[in-house]
Amino acid sequence: MATNGAVPGDTRSLGKLVSDLSEQASRLVRAEVELAKEELTAKAKHAGIGSGMFIAAAVLAAYAVAVGIATVILALAVALPAWLAALIVFVAMLLAAGALVLVGRAQVKKGTPPKPERAIENLREDVAAVKGGLHS
Repeated sequence: MATNGAVPGDTRSLGKLVSDLSEQASRLVRAEVELAKEELTAKAKHAGIGSGMFIAAAVLAAYAVAVGIATVILALAVALPAWLAALIVFVAMLLAAGALVLVGRAQVKKGTPPKPERAIENLREDVAAVKGGLHS
């Protein structure tokens, strides 16, 4: 009867047991890595399909906007000549685009240069406070 916790009839040495444990751990890690690869591949496939659907939706939305613009032109053409209706819509769209450019440019100017000016100033104040505390 074995008193060292070994299974009766098992004559493997401690070195062999450690070797078996290492081999099994290695197999387990490889299996887990393979499972992770399969899972990531499946997720990437779903993400790719979803992205493609978003792109298709954006294209359809762009066409819908074009149809909406044509509808506005046709509605104005009921009361005005078609060329004048198209010209009015064209000028209105140019004015809207110009307004967006001006607002966008103002926002870009607010965001540049891209450095945290308030944080830098606070850091300077903190350093000055620490230096003042050390010299007191």
